[in-house]
Amino acid sequence: MSEFTVRYVGGPTAILEIGGVRLLTDPTFDGPGDYPIGDRKLVKTAGPALAAEEVGAVDAVLLSHDQHPDNLDQSGRSYLDGVPLVLSTRSARERLGERVTALPTWTEHHVAGTPLRITALPAEHGPKGTEHITGEVTGFMLHGEGLPRVYVSGDNASLDVVRGLADRYGAFDVAVLFAGGAQTPLLGDAYLTLSSEGAAEAAKILEAREVVPLHFEHWGHFSQGPQTLVDAFAAAGLSERLNLLEPGGTVKF
Repeated sequence: MSEFTVRYVGGPTAILEIGGVRLLTDPTFDGPGDYPIGDRKLVKTAGPALAAEEVGAVDAVLLSHDQHPDNLDQSGRSYLDGVPLVLSTRSARERLGERVTALPTWTEHHVAGTPLRITALPAEHGPKGTEHITGEVTGFMLHGEGLPRVYVSGDNASLDVVRGLADRYGAFDVAVLFAGGAQTPLLGDAYLTLSSEGAAEAAKILEAREVVPLHFEHWGHFSQGPQTLVDAFAAAGLSERLNLLEPGGTVKF
């Protein structure tokens, strides 16, 4: 089976390499500070380990959604201009225009000249029924002949979604989970992304041999972080599956 490499840039941003294809998740390259969103603001506490120019060229961007600055910031938007393929939601296509290719849930994009296929997966960015508040989001599956099956969750908070994926596809080799337990006053104590315990449970449901968390630090609205991930995976007996990277760090499977 082909290798799969993850290099953690910061927040939701990572470089993924699989089947000869170089991908980037949710580009965020701006520095720390306050980022308005409607009449509220999100607070970024640390910048990325790599600047956009250090990341360099990629074959495609996997954009879970564009409506929140912690998943696509101003520098990230500029970065998209030089990317040949940006896969995201229909809503992102409407807002960002032709540089985005809408990939509706369950549809597949085959990266030409490679074995890699990218399938859009459902995601719920908060409790069921709150999409009118949080907006449309998507997850992704990376797969293909001779390749590991990889789940990239995006900002999904629902374990029911994860169970549905396991029922439909079976086990995953690697799960890249957005896992900061994000919370906002708009939704009270509800999580907008997986909590640490939720990430451990997702790993168990998917029978994932390896887990790489993203989007668990560098923003003030995360309720959990690296230590709670370590504790949750230990409590679930899954410590050996957890690959908790430092910013700039790389893991290869």
